[in-house]
Amino acid sequence: MENHDLHWKQQAVPTANARKEASPSPRAVLADMQPYVPGRSIADIRAEFGLERVVKLASNENPLGPSPLALQAVREALPDMHRYPDDRAGQLRSKLAAKLSLQAGQLIVANGADELITLICEAYLEPGDRIATFAPTFSEYSFGARLMNAETVSVPLPISFALHADDLLTAVDDRTKLVFVCSPNNPTGTYLPKTELERLLSRLPDGCLLVLDAAYSHFADARDYADGFELLREGARLIVLQTFSKAYGLAGIRAGYAAGPADIVAHLLAVKEPFNVNALAQVAAAAALDDEAHLKATLHTNAAGRVHLREGLDRLGVRSVTSQSNFMLAHFGDRAALVYEGLLRRGVIVRGGAGWGLPDWLRISVGTTEEIDLLLASLSDVLRSAQ
Repeated sequence: MENHDLHWKQQAVPTANARKEASPSPRAVLADMQPYVPGRSIADIRAEFGLERVVKLASNENPLGPSPLALQAVREALPDMHRYPDDRAGQLRSKLAAKLSLQAGQLIVANGADELITLICEAYLEPGDRIATFAPTFSEYSFGARLMNAETVSVPLPISFALHADDLLTAVDDRTKLVFVCSPNNPTGTYLPKTELERLLSRLPDGCLLVLDAAYSHFADARDYADGFELLREGARLIVLQTFSKAYGLAGIRAGYAAGPADIVAHLLAVKEPFNVNALAQVAAAAALDDEAHLKATLHTNAAGRVHLREGLDRLGVRSVTSQSNFMLAHFGDRAALVYEGLLRRGVIVRGGAGWGLPDWLRISVGTTEEIDLLLASLSDVLRSAQ
């Protein structure tokens, strides 16, 4: 026994560094991943610049806040927080199915549209497959593809930032599994007209699936805009993505959904994590669907604010892109970084365009009248100082 104890004591005990070197290597693809970088938070800017008031116009959030009915539903659900949520979000799916004239089996609820993009990539992409999309656009499409060792083929938008089906079709080949279209597009606010959407669908080859990200569809008021649901009801083979983060004001609790043919939705359910949408998000989203007054006020505020913001930028000599969303892309040339920092110091957070390959542009969310007035006054001051 003593000899055995002595032998044990003489064994080399691995150091922390040795254990670290012996740990498994991460997937090689991680070296090329570019994680999503969110906009600066109000708390960060308050602390950095010692400001009392900070206005955030960077993340396309609802300036009116969440639906009052959603808040009430969350309060009523709090005592049951010890219970697991409904794994399939049955109540919410049923309500969505009735509202959209679809079958419940054509819907999947997830932890925001971001998770849906990941699920689609996990369900359909193999190493060496390709996705096609426009550029600039939402970065999570290429992130999801890269995660699955698939390639992204990006089609640059023209100087007008208009979306055209034929441009995107040039990027589609026999390796293309998924085509992602964000309409209205983030960060440009431009959209794919209905005739262009139908053309794209009709010309995609068999085995290639269109994913229409319509997260900002509520704000689009162009007569030729299409959110994809009518085409779905007519039997088209596509996936439509939606979120409760924007028009419904529920960004903080993360809820979104995808609609598509039942067999495609079944593939997404096969890779979905259990209990992926928490109970509070489910009841809040279901209640928000009933709050027509809040949605109407949101859309009215955005439509008026979009005009107010564009006219204000025009007066300051700042060119902007006509938007069908709840944000606007504004051109500042080589002053963009200076303007961004100047606005931060004055308590106004906007989004820089460098991450989209647009270093001369800033994306500005549409806020309330008061918030837009503060932005324009601060911007005037910054531009005057830069002269």
